[in-house]
Amino acid sequence: IIEAAIDKKVKQVIALSTDKAVAPINLYGATKLCSDKLFIAANDYAGGKVKFSIVRYGNVISSRGSVIPKFKEINQKSISESFPLTSYEMTRFLISLEDGVKTVLFAIDNQVGGEIYVPKMPSCKIVDLCKAINAKRKIKIVGLRPGEKMHEELIQNHDSSDTINIGKYYIILANNSKNNKNKIRKFFKKNYKIKNISSFFSYNSKENNFLNLNNLKSIL
Repeated sequence: IIEAAIDKKVKQVIALSTDKAVAPINLYGATKLCSDKLFIAANDYAGGKVKFSIVRYGNVISSRGSVIPKFKEINQKSISESFPLTSYEMTRFLISLEDGVKTVLFAIDNQVGGEIYVPKMPSCKIVDLCKAINAKRKIKIVGLRPGEKMHEELIQNHDSSDTINIGKYYIILANNSKNNKNKIRKFFKKNYKIKNISSFFSYNSKENNFLNLNNLKSIL
């Protein structure tokens, strides 16, 4: 994709990333991290002729194969069937498809090249999701599956020094080039009110704003 975009003189490229690219614990996450690094480095490779940036967010609500459709399917079955739950402590980010699209459009409109856009989004406890679907259905704890995380992370603490807060979004500045990083910071400082974040900041689903049962029922 990078080489095709350069060959065909595409002006802008936005790659979609995921929480799995942050501190990956399985091969799929490692390929996502590799993709992120390639798209950031592509700005130098393209010599400024093409802008490459990344949008990174969590679970899109009710997307194919995600937990909400699975739980809803279970809820249609006999009341004796339980919701399989990894742990009562498990948390996840949630984002609507509309907000995911808005983030991509925001990235296109503000793209400098080399930055990662992370939208701010609420978290939920998966056990609360079960209760919102059907509080009377039993829950069976099944434990962590291979490659599964208890909580999601979108910005790791070692990226905190390269991250700015512009209100609705966090922007992770390019770490491949000091000039590129300064260029991105200068653009957002000129166009948005910037808040620097604390050292060792981590944007994760455990330490976040949570949806309550009424919020989840409304979403469902």
